[in-house]
Formats: sequence, structure tokens, C-alpha cells
Amino acid sequence: MTIEPVGLRVLVIDDERPALDELAFLLERDPRVQGVLTSDSATDALRVLQDLSVDAVFLDISMPGLSGLELAQVLARFKAPPPVVFVTAHEQHAVEAFELNAVDYVLKPVREERLAEAVRRVVEGTHPARAVEDDQVAVELGGVTRFISRADITYVEAQGDYARLHTAEGSHLLRTPLATLEQEWQAAGFVRIHRSLLVSLPHVDEVRTEAGRCTVVVDGTELAVSRRHTRALRDLLVRRNRPGATSR
Repeated sequence: MTIEPVGLRVLVIDDERPALDELAFLLERDPRVQGVLTSDSATDALRVLQDLSVDAVFLDISMPGLSGLELAQVLARFKAPPPVVFVTAHEQHAVEAFELNAVDYVLKPVREERLAEAVRRVVEGTHPARAVEDDQVAVELGGVTRFISRADITYVEAQGDYARLHTAEGSHLLRTPLATLEQEWQAAGFVRIHRSLLVSLPHVDEVRTEAGRCTVVVDGTELAVSRRHTRALRDLLVRRNRPGATSR
């Protein structure tokens, strides 16, 4: 379904005037954006927001005085917090940004088509699962943020309110529930095989059945498939491997 222009009013905050002007210009070109307000500091932005309501805030992170992350923490305490999109040259703050429920995290230099995707997420109210780009997932290890390709993830294991992402090189803990990833990554070929497991269909090497129990082999690891998910998994794999089927 095509989304019609919705007339968003947005506030852009960046202490560097060229970056501020460019981002405002790109947003003004988007037919879904009706008005663009600008501010060159987080403190000034708070004054603007005391008098005016906006539909979204596009926010730099590294600014003198109150940083973008600190401003987002203040905005989160508003009675009706505006959606926040971080627009920054710094990759390392992605995990912190999404912990603040950021709608998106766009890296500079900003591409117009990438910014349009961020506006779409504002309009639809969707939150990517720790994604900086559609196929990149931000994970944190020892205080360092790394970006891994979703295509390299072979399976995902639930660990309470967290999810452990397994790749050929190792595993990474993500602060997102398995149920959320199941919904958001379904289109990328991730399916539930157990209440605590998702597998990436392109990485399934074998399906084994023994004594009525089903398992799959993913990158050399054998994983149990629960009885309730066995038939659905087999049907998906059959459809996927039919002649003429599209491979992801």
C-alpha cells in the first residue's frame, strides 16, 4: 500500500551549520515532510520544544554542552515523546541510541534514499532491530560496538529478554527479545523451530529425522526442532527448494 504524504513537522538539531542545512534541505524535499525547524544546540532545541510540538526529531549525537544522547533521555520523559532519529558520523553509539527507543540511526554522510527510509519508519512507527542499515546489526562487546551482517547470522538463541546471535566466527548478545526478532526478521528468512530458537533458512544444511524427532544442521551445529514447528519448517524448506523458487 502506498503511503500518501502526511505533512510531518520535524525538528533538526546539529551544531555544525553545513550539516544542519543539508539535512534540513533533504527533509524539505521529502513529500511527507511539511515543515522543518532547525536548531544548532540541544539547549536551544529544548526551548523550541517548550513552545511547539513536532512529529519527529532528527538529532546529531556529538554536540557541545548537552549531547544528543542526553537530549534524547530528556525527550523520553516528555508526556508524549517525539520519535527520535539519530543522524551522526559516529557508529559507536548505536546500541545506546536504540536503548533509548530511537526510531532509526542514520550515518553521515547522509544519502537521500537512506533518509527517506528513516522518514518512512517515523510515519509507520516502526523500530528496526538494532539495525543501522537494513542488513547490519549493531552489537556490543566489552563496551565496543560492532556491526555484523544479518546474512552471516546462522541461528538465534533466546536468553531471557536477550537474544544470542550465532555466526561462523562466534556469538553476540543482543538486547532484543527473540519474539521481536522473529517478527522483524521473518522476511529475511528467519523462522522459529523451537520456543527458544530461530534459524536462518539459507544456512540450513540438513534436516534429520530419527525416532520421530526432527533436527536441523546449521553450519555444523545440530539443533532440535519442536514437534509443533516440524511440519511448518518442512513445508517452508520444500517450497524454498522447488525448481524456480527464489533464493535469498
